[in-house]
Amino acid sequence: MAVKFSHVTQPLAVAATVLVATVALYKALVAFGNITDFGTNQEFVRHVLAMDTTFKDEDLMWRSIDSKAVQDIAYIAVIAWETVTALVLIVAAVHWVTALRGGDLGRARRLATYGLLMVLLLFGAGFIAVGGEWFAMWQSETWNGLDAAARNFLVAGVALVVVLLPGDDRQSH
Repeated sequence: MAVKFSHVTQPLAVAATVLVATVALYKALVAFGNITDFGTNQEFVRHVLAMDTTFKDEDLMWRSIDSKAVQDIAYIAVIAWETVTALVLIVAAVHWVTALRGGDLGRARRLATYGLLMVLLLFGAGFIAVGGEWFAMWQSETWNGLDAAARNFLVAGVALVVVLLPGDDRQSH
């Protein structure tokens, strides 16, 4: 039995669907991992915020946060953000699949845009800017998540560009 696709079934829409679904799956697995293995990344966040593996430059160390309660609140906020992001992207992916079969492409694009922007904010503003620069994470050989943050930022950015590219979705065949 063949699946009937609508006029929206263009390579660009299929690519956007696959990219959004991939990022949604990844974010869901990351959030799930952080919830079920809370301690592993809790240590990461604690070390980054404490700046205890940086060069300990006295001009920067005033920025460190040594309160475990504040560190844990920050980590829980990250997990909550990741969880909401995953949910938004899962819903967006479902809308993309629906759009391929004749559903609302505009809603799929909007939801995907919101979810992908959430990823960009977390990894660009949160990890690269605040973690990397404000808390000097780049100085740590042990607790440096800049490469992972850059990968996340890049993948979400590429997906966002594909989602927002104008396509032939209004053209009927």
